[in-house]
Amino acid sequence: MKCKICGNESVFVFKATVLKKYEISYFRCPKCGFLQTEEPYWLSEAYKEPINSEDTGYLNRNIYLSKKITVLISTLFNKNGNYLDFAGGYGILVRLMRDIGFNFYWYDKYTENIFAKGFEFNDEKIDAITSFESFEHFENPVVEIEKMLKISKNIIFSTLSLPSPIPKPDDWWYFGLNHGQHISFYSEKTFQFLSDKYNLKYYDLGPIKLFTTKKIPFYSKYFLKLTKIGIHNVLVDKSKSKTREDYLKMSRK
Repeated sequence: MKCKICGNESVFVFKATVLKKYEISYFRCPKCGFLQTEEPYWLSEAYKEPINSEDTGYLNRNIYLSKKITVLISTLFNKNGNYLDFAGGYGILVRLMRDIGFNFYWYDKYTENIFAKGFEFNDEKIDAITSFESFEHFENPVVEIEKMLKISKNIIFSTLSLPSPIPKPDDWWYFGLNHGQHISFYSEKTFQFLSDKYNLKYYDLGPIKLFTTKKIPFYSKYFLKLTKIGIHNVLVDKSKSKTREDYLKMSRK
């Protein structure tokens, strides 16, 4: 099977049971370290509900990430710029970021926009893209990544890096065997390959990863940890929240 990242021949690693009934094969690329399933014929069944019922951390994760992104944008990007949440789910993160005061937009071709209606992406100039817990869902990762790079050369994202050695199927919850939506797994070697391919810098900042043209200070990873003591609250002007402004916009429609 050809690697969906680099096109090299991938090697069979193991079989696992997905959705409690489909025995599928996993293949690892020796060149770039990418792990992928066989062609995922079960996805239509896996996505009967776009957000799987096992994702009990969905709301908490978005609140947590909103604090981290506040720090990143405030210290590394233009606070008054435009940002796009790619594969933005129900729009919770977009709404949170707009409530904080950032000009965020939403895009997701599979999920209904519930909380950020009226703020769908419409070819605005975008300073950076956020895309959290989406890379592992990509059936064709290069296609999705290149789609993002056409919009912005700065991608702020999260997905768990593939451990080494590769865990057995039942030993790593991130394989997502019960819901069947996780089909692409990236090692640090994979991310470095992608950054080299697109002439970008890659940074692992702990819970958040970054493809960018910018040079990121070494202390950024540690600065993000200061959200535990509320540094994100210091970095924003609460009077610039877009909650009221957005209400007025939507009420005129």
